[in-house]
Amino acid sequence: MQGYVDDIQRQTLENDDFRRVLYTGKNLQLVLMTLQPGEEIGEEVHEDRDQFFRFEEGTGEVLIDDRTLKIEDDYGVIVPAGARHNVRNTGSEPLRLYSIYGPPEHKDQVVHKDKDQAEADHDNDHFDGKTTERMDA
Repeated sequence: MQGYVDDIQRQTLENDDFRRVLYTGKNLQLVLMTLQPGEEIGEEVHEDRDQFFRFEEGTGEVLIDDRTLKIEDDYGVIVPAGARHNVRNTGSEPLRLYSIYGPPEHKDQVVHKDKDQAEADHDNDHFDGKTTERMDA
């Protein structure tokens, strides 16, 4: 197996896609995201998975159930399974972050250039059991 090794900060700062799945394991998934000014992920609940966010650039806010928390560069956030959550870019520059899902949420190597594409593909991009390692393909 190869695993994943790279400069995650550089990868995150260079990413202009709304969503880009970098690596999918059996139990975890690494995803880059960039939200444009005023953009948000959209409120969601993952009943069966925890999620970690690391913010590398920009400012915004994170909603977790009934709390809204301000975030900026270098902040980390964990959203437990079952919590209603959202991330919003409240700044004037892109909000760049990476997320780790446990277990995976999206199909391996999915790329959504913008939020419209992500929403249009929502019903077709759920994790299908295939990992980056392709041991189970």
